[in-house]
Amino acid sequence: MTQIEEYIKKVDSSHQVKLNQIYKIIKDLVPLAEEAMSYGMPTFKLKGNLVHFADNKNHLGFYPSPSGIIQFESELKGLKYSKGAIQFPYDKDLPIELIKKIVLYRIKENLGEI
Repeated sequence: MTQIEEYIKKVDSSHQVKLNQIYKIIKDLVPLAEEAMSYGMPTFKLKGNLVHFADNKNHLGFYPSPSGIIQFESELKGLKYSKGAIQFPYDKDLPIELIKKIVLYRIKENLGEI
């Protein structure tokens, strides 16, 4: 079991479905990324930190760096977000396509393709 899988197993069972969902999305998009725990959060690394995510009381926190938020700010309407974090409420479906776009953007950015 990976460190990220252990992290997910320890959180509130009602949150595990969405955490596993985002974990699988990222893992499928970046199979060669290093998985780690950084700042106490599940982290994917590809030539540096790529994205983090974390369990919170009422939301799944997604941390794609400020650039990942700025690039897609127009698509974040209706979500709480800040300079480096996006909140996905547990009582709503994850915006899967948006998450994929952000992760793919961060991959290109970390590989120096942007």
